[in-house]
Order: sequence, then structure tokens, then C-alpha cells
Amino acid sequence: MQGFAGVMWLLNVALIAFSGFALFDAAFRREDAYRAVDKKTKPFWLIVLGLAFVVSLIFPILSFLPIIGLIATIVYMVDVRPAIRGISGGGARGRGSSSDGPYGPFNGR
Repeated sequence: MQGFAGVMWLLNVALIAFSGFALFDAAFRREDAYRAVDKKTKPFWLIVLGLAFVVSLIFPILSFLPIIGLIATIVYMVDVRPAIRGISGGGARGRGSSSDGPYGPFNGR
């Protein structure tokens, strides 16, 4: 039983770190980038991710509310964040040459 409790504790810490990272990331993105990619507004995502972070701190991972917070965090991380990074050029992979296409550079080869 102690092993199960240890695994649940690790999952809870991972959920707190994941939602905290998403909240931190959403807080430092530009507000106009959310509108440019036609996603919900920055205050909306800050409220949703903030609630997910607080709920993951208060409730154990097997409760209903942390699961909802995890789903909201996953939606932000796989849908909203890549779209915003693509428009604002965040990260080394997001920046490319002006001759780059969707499948690589257009260099005549």
C-alpha cells in the first residue's frame, strides 16, 4: 500500500508542476497573440489554468476536479500553446528562414 501512495504522491507532484508550467507559460505570452490565433483570451486561460493549479494543490489526484484541471491544462498545452508559439516565433524551432516551407527549405533541390 505504501508503494501505491508513493506513486500517487509522485503523480500529484507531476500534475502540480505541469499545471504550474502551463500557468507560467500563459502568463508570459502576449495578449494579442491569443486573439491572432483565434483562441480564447489571455484572461480566460489565466483563470482556467490558475484554477487548475489551485485545485491540483488542494485535492488529491484521484478526485474529480484535478482530472478536469488536467484536461484543461492538456488542451492549453497541445492546442493553444503551439498556435501562439507559431505566431510569435517562440523557441528555436519556431524560427526559420524566410525561404522555409512546411516541409523544409525551398532551395531548388
